[in-house]
Amino acid sequence: MGLSRTAVFSFRLALAAALPVITHIATAPLAYPMLKGINDKAGHLSAFFVLAFLVDFSFPGSRFGRSKVLALFGYGLLIEVLQHFLPYRDFSLLDLAADGAGIALYLLALPALRHLPVLRRRWRTG
Repeated sequence: MGLSRTAVFSFRLALAAALPVITHIATAPLAYPMLKGINDKAGHLSAFFVLAFLVDFSFPGSRFGRSKVLALFGYGLLIEVLQHFLPYRDFSLLDLAADGAGIALYLLALPALRHLPVLRRRWRTG
């Protein structure tokens, strides 16, 4: 059974919207007032947890494994490399670690997510 085509399209649309927004926030010189109260590392962790969720649900034909993890981690590395070349930003291994922690947290949350009725359909087959 799995996710409907409409659901997959919706998740892909959300992913396509999230990527440029996160890239903009990560590379913009201005501080966003709404993000000032959030610890930077918590922001990285939560952003990559959400991205992991969106990637997993956008491509339900494959499990959340090496290819999805490496794609997300590569995106995090790309952001850090871009920041290295911006005069108002810095490359940070701690930010990259927080990105990885967000991905790992999604992996750890998968068993619980599979039992949520609203999400269960993602893992149904046939």
